Amino acid sequence: MTGMRDVRVGKIVVNIGVGESGEKLSKAQKVLQMVTGQKPVQTLAHGAVRDWAVRQNMPIGAKVTLRGEKAVAFLRRALAVRNNRLPDYVFDRFGNFSFGIADYTDFEGMKYDPEIGVFGMDVNVCLVRPGFRVAERRVAPGRVPHRHRVTKEEAVTFVQQTFSAEVAE
Repeated sequence: MTGMRDVRVGKIVVNIGVGESGEKLSKAQKVLQMVTGQKPVQTLAHGAVRDWAVRQNMPIGAKVTLRGEKAVAFLRRALAVRNNRLPDYVFDRFGNFSFGIADYTDFEGMKYDPEIGVFGMDVNVCLVRPGFRVAERRVAPGRVPHRHRVTKEEAVTFVQQTFSAEVAE
């Protein structure tokens, strides 16, 4: 039986920032497709940076959003790459956490492809409780009260119990 206070994985966003469009970006998209099993979307530059030759709305990265069972299964694999260990500082005060993976070949079953090269990625996890849709819905959105939000301590406990991960200070 699940209650309204139960914490669960809302979504996971896996992204690779490349900094340029072209061949490197298509390789990054290929890596995300292989690792997550889902089609990635391009991320666009918000502003122009002249020193890096980046213009506004230029594709500079790729991301994949995972939800439900796929998200939980991917998080188990991603934590296995990190030896089921996370530092304390990766958690924010709203119960979300992010960590990096240095190379996609660290995932189980992934082999190094010399045509692709080395790509690292960021994994961002949003933890929610039932009822969080109230704040996100289009018609009659509401506010989620502070007592119903996920705190850092609850997030750490959830990760330790659900994924048997070790959180070091």
